[in-house]
Amino acid sequence: MAPRLDFSNWWAKDTRKGNPVVVTMENPNFSVVEIDGPDSAFRPVEKSRGKNAKQVTWVLLLKANRAVCCVAWLATVLWALLGAIKKRLIHRQGVTLASEKLGKGKLLFRVIRVFLVTALAILAFEVVAYLQGWHYFNNPSLHIPKTSDLEGVLHIVYVAWLRFRADYIAPLIQALSKFCVLLFLIQSADRMVLCLGCLWIKYKKIKPRIVGDPFKSDDLEGSGYEYPMVLVQIPMCNEKEVYEQSISAVCQLDWPKDRILIQVLDDSDDESIQWLIKAEVTKWSQRGINIIYRHRLVRTGYKAGNLKSAMGCDYVKGYEFVAIFDADFQPNPDFLKQTVPHFKDNPELGLVQARWSFVNKDENLLTRLQNINLCFHFEVEQQVNGVFLNFFGFNGTAGVWRIKALEESGGWLERTTVEDMDIAVRAHLNGWKFIFLNDVKVLCEVPESYEAYRKQQHRWHSGPMQLFRLCLPAIITSKISVCKKANMILLFFLLRKLILPFYSFTLFCIILPLTMFVPEAELPVWVICYVPVFMSFLNILPAPKSFPFIVPYLLFENTMSVTKFNAMVSGLFQLGSSYEWVVTKKAGRSSESDLLAVAEKDSKTMNQPQIYRGASESDLSELNQIKEQKEAAQVPVKKVNKIYRKELALAFLLLTASVRSLLSAQGVHFYFLLFQGVTFLLVGLDLIGEQMS
Repeated sequence: MAPRLDFSNWWAKDTRKGNPVVVTMENPNFSVVEIDGPDSAFRPVEKSRGKNAKQVTWVLLLKANRAVCCVAWLATVLWALLGAIKKRLIHRQGVTLASEKLGKGKLLFRVIRVFLVTALAILAFEVVAYLQGWHYFNNPSLHIPKTSDLEGVLHIVYVAWLRFRADYIAPLIQALSKFCVLLFLIQSADRMVLCLGCLWIKYKKIKPRIVGDPFKSDDLEGSGYEYPMVLVQIPMCNEKEVYEQSISAVCQLDWPKDRILIQVLDDSDDESIQWLIKAEVTKWSQRGINIIYRHRLVRTGYKAGNLKSAMGCDYVKGYEFVAIFDADFQPNPDFLKQTVPHFKDNPELGLVQARWSFVNKDENLLTRLQNINLCFHFEVEQQVNGVFLNFFGFNGTAGVWRIKALEESGGWLERTTVEDMDIAVRAHLNGWKFIFLNDVKVLCEVPESYEAYRKQQHRWHSGPMQLFRLCLPAIITSKISVCKKANMILLFFLLRKLILPFYSFTLFCIILPLTMFVPEAELPVWVICYVPVFMSFLNILPAPKSFPFIVPYLLFENTMSVTKFNAMVSGLFQLGSSYEWVVTKKAGRSSESDLLAVAEKDSKTMNQPQIYRGASESDLSELNQIKEQKEAAQVPVKKVNKIYRKELALAFLLLTASVRSLLSAQGVHFYFLLFQGVTFLLVGLDLIGEQMS
């Protein structure tokens, strides 16, 4: 390649070489030009030159128009919020009260209500003292006046309250706040270590790899011998919105038909849904897919009982691996070819877990915030634990298990609502290793309504505490190393499942508003602002497109700490409905590529006659009748919003504390409490899951 000759840098230098040149012409009609340097004639004209008053006026008018539009937008949002408060909270139009069956919800609500009433009473007292000029709370040293300086009974009561607050209340709040801040720093350090581990994985390009092509064979007749026997299970329960998509995606897996069996494990108690799922299974069975429909008569144990019952079939003994997909998951055709080969020549490997990808992550603000959390969970937590520890919690779906590992670990147990984490812990105690494939993604959905998300989070945070109570003796007496035991007890269970919801709720929802009424125990600004924002920044790194939502994410996570704390306590002490399983409501959304593929396939199959073998005419007529009823019943149902009392009570508590912070001129505390209170208000009125424009 010829060298590139570029003299632009030389030409752009502001250097003067040689003497000035003076050109004198004999003809007097020509002028004399003096050139000081080679670039003096090519210097750029100043930007300010040429602007007149009219142009400046137009620029100012455009900026003023933008400012007015911004103010108008803020006013519109505020007016809409006030209208929603009036409609849902005052007039109760189109809303119902959320049931408090999740754990000891009523007890927690009563405690929050006591705090709210106390805060309102203290605020009224402080306002009166402020108007009277008793500004003792503005003095950091808390100067208590002498008896001779007291004016009236109210002044005496106020000074007595100050002494009682400083001597008895402040020390307790200070001790609790220091303990929570310590837990907060420990958890932040854990997040930092995980992020550094993720950066190291990215830098070194560490990931599980398949050596060679395990399915390549020159012998066409014996090529099927290279493919192990794989069982695919799709557990579902009353999920009419998504069953068709999941069955269709699984039936299109690229695997020899004689080496794969698909089990549709239907626990639906609605007969019409059962017939629809049967019809879908029959359709794919007529196309030559090895698929069977299975329905339990005795529905015990929820998903764990369903999977346990299916694994008890005699024909399962001939299979080596089992892949599990929930009803809303849509794997790519090459899923098995990207996961199963990792088991080859690796007898200690028990689980291969794939990553989730979401088709509705941009549906509304709630789905965007969930996407941030789940991206961090897979990109950082699962990947780092898989690379450095060969252990992580099984996500319950989009994974492939070695059936031998399931059997040696005791199989599926019905003792908790987190059967996936249960089997993962027991398999790890038996010496099995896991790997996580961050590059293999399976499409699924996240809840689009706050009600569905709240129930899902309650199950995800109460189940681990149940499991911790049950597994602690087995972990202590197991034969794994001390380091692995410490990691499982201290990090996996205590720090990430118990301490995180405890300090988040206690510190930001209870202690922070209380410190506004007890200034002696005031939290430093770095605890309220700097460290949480930095940790939110780390959480958003795996989802860089979500950076504009960093503030809503921080506030919403503090809001969700109420549900998570309630669930954690319920699971730890076996309170209320800690064993209750609520199926997460799905919307049945598909990606654009899936919709195009389905449309193309339907257009091809419409011109081909469909032959139903193994079905009588009466069955076919009944199936057709159910399909017609389904099409006729697709009438839009009006959404009924719910009011969540705990969130509303905390919203008013935080807003009350923000008013109190104004009296002390605490700017950072005021804005944080105000925005956090508004977030609780939006969640309490069920506005967080509304559609985004």
